[in-house]
Amino acid sequence: MSSAKSAPGNRNDRVWAVVRQIPEGRVLTYKRVAELAQISGRSGARQVGYALAQIPAEVDIPWHRVINAQGMLSPRANPDSVDYQRELLSLEGIEFGLGGKIDLEQFLWTAKKVKI
Repeated sequence: MSSAKSAPGNRNDRVWAVVRQIPEGRVLTYKRVAELAQISGRSGARQVGYALAQIPAEVDIPWHRVINAQGMLSPRANPDSVDYQRELLSLEGIEFGLGGKIDLEQFLWTAKKVKI
């Protein structure tokens, strides 16, 4: 068990608060969402994935703007989700290069601090 401590409050709420602030046409990595949501420890990115998987269907949170550190889309439980995520990002003007990578220098949101 990790001895690292996270910020108080519900993990999901903190993750969702960060993801809601990602502007259209920009992306954040799972790791950076974890940092901004004050989730510490080596499993922070994984915890972000768990939180995104628990978004209720009726809640509008732009989960599709969260990608992996290599600039790629990460498969979820639903195998069609990657195609859907790619479509949503493309509609926002995000371009995919060779091998399906997003140019992080161009599309990464560089937020230093967010309100959670």
